[in-house]
Amino acid sequence: MFVFNLVSAFITFFAVVGPPKVLLAFARLAGDRTTAELRRLAAWSTLAAAVIGLLLGFTADGVTTFFHISDQSLQLAGGTIFFLYAVALVFGVHLAENREDGHLPNPMLDGFRQLLLPYVASPLGITAVLVASLARDDWAWKASVTGAYVAVVLINYVCVALLAPLLKRTHRTLLELLSRLLGLLLAAVGVELFLNGLAGLGVHIAEGH
Repeated sequence: MFVFNLVSAFITFFAVVGPPKVLLAFARLAGDRTTAELRRLAAWSTLAAAVIGLLLGFTADGVTTFFHISDQSLQLAGGTIFFLYAVALVFGVHLAENREDGHLPNPMLDGFRQLLLPYVASPLGITAVLVASLARDDWAWKASVTGAYVAVVLINYVCVALLAPLLKRTHRTLLELLSRLLGLLLAAVGVELFLNGLAGLGVHIAEGH
């Protein structure tokens, strides 16, 4: 049976909101922004993403109770979402991207809006934090999960801050390749998470020897 431990949580966070995904998002914003603007945008979006992750990590039990969602239901839904997203990632399809043509007058707000779904309030990231936080009931575990999420978010900021001058000239092929490799890992996590949800509902799953 799949055990959602700290390592698997970190790998999941890295895959759904990690540098490959975030650098691609920032590369799309780099065309008409300066390096300083990209770094400021990275700082504010990183702060917002970290706050959301911390809030959801420590209130996961209350959120699921309020919406009458069982842990098994969240595991089944999360596993399905992870798997579908991973398959799209492997084939180079980037879901939840903001493709609106309109732009806000303020470049910072406009960039923040474009990063909202794929990074700041990523549905995949939110699902991952909730599923990982609910894997155990103790507060030490929740602190570890949120710490892992914040660590990934900070890694994102460091990568964007260091590579901001190169994002305008960086070829996206390398980032796309890394994204597809991480998609394979995420697909496996999604399948195992789904099977764990079934096991939690009493469905017997024979283990191979």
